[in-house]
Amino acid sequence: MKQLTRILMLVFLALTSGLASAERIKDIASVAGVRSNQLVGYGLVMGLDGSGDKTSQTPFTVQTFKNMLAQFGIKMPPGSNPKLKNVAAVSVHAELPPFAKPGQKIDVTVSALGNAKSLRGGSLLMTELKGIDGQVYAIAQGNLVVGGLGVAGADGSKVTINVPTAGRIPNGALVERSVPSSFARGNSLVFNLKRYDFTTAKRVSEAINQLMGPGVAKALDGGSVEVAAPRDTAQRVTYMSVLENIEILPGEAPAKVIINSRTGTIVIGQNVRVSPAAVTHGSMVVSITEEAQVSQPNAFGAGETVVTPQSNIDVQQENNKMFLFQPGVTLAEIVQAVNQVGAAPGDLMAILEALKEAGALRAELVVI
Repeated sequence: MKQLTRILMLVFLALTSGLASAERIKDIASVAGVRSNQLVGYGLVMGLDGSGDKTSQTPFTVQTFKNMLAQFGIKMPPGSNPKLKNVAAVSVHAELPPFAKPGQKIDVTVSALGNAKSLRGGSLLMTELKGIDGQVYAIAQGNLVVGGLGVAGADGSKVTINVPTAGRIPNGALVERSVPSSFARGNSLVFNLKRYDFTTAKRVSEAINQLMGPGVAKALDGGSVEVAAPRDTAQRVTYMSVLENIEILPGEAPAKVIINSRTGTIVIGQNVRVSPAAVTHGSMVVSITEEAQVSQPNAFGAGETVVTPQSNIDVQQENNKMFLFQPGVTLAEIVQAVNQVGAAPGDLMAILEALKEAGALRAELVVI
């Protein structure tokens, strides 16, 4: 224990002298087996102000309501069809965090399944939340917090703010079952990088070995680093608190140009380079206008008044200058050259795609 304490003190002293540009391992990697789990359920929301499901179009709401009443010993007459204007069938989903224990509370999100207009002011009745294995891991119930608002008039006009058919219940579910974790098993732990990079994996293993001793960590591939860990759970928690705060300098991202064709957004990475290339970009605008000309004969003539169409065609072409990319120009030089010709985002997309086709763009072009 004394030896472990000395190691921790040395580690924390080393961490305090880290570079400001470095990042902690906990920010760039996650521990294998330490993960959240998705939960989902089906239930009913009560107490709506006439904005619930139309039971004639959502028969599953009526069926669920009858099943709920049957559990309380209330049996409705056969063939009855209650008008449930204040009830809505909903889906409930939540995320069970790692190491969650029975008795803890988690947030839930409630969304309308039928044609309910709004869930505002409603309360969710007891709903089971199940995992992918079909087991119940939490029970949800409570009053909804809905940020949306919908108002409709008698003439059909309406105003909607945000989404009134979805809401949240803070701390609305009680955990009933914990998920087994592999954190305390075996003699080692694995860090999975959030963005695979061989350089980053190598630097993570080297930083851990420098502080904990040679051979403690080894990079398995470009996305995982295996680290030897003590078997005792308490020591492993202390050990992980040290490892996750080690700071390293991640490897630089590959050269990429990201183009969003829907919004016109263009992002150029820092390492993008351009080979020697000459670029010119101009646009031609053709305008065609139609005018009606009236032909009026003189007062003593026998002619008739007629209307004759007249077309005016105007062609305008921008006189943009050609600019030259020198070998290995940087991102700043690319932006400066494009700005000199006044290229809009759409024009810049065309220039970048043309450079890629010409083999002059030394980067991966990604269109989303």
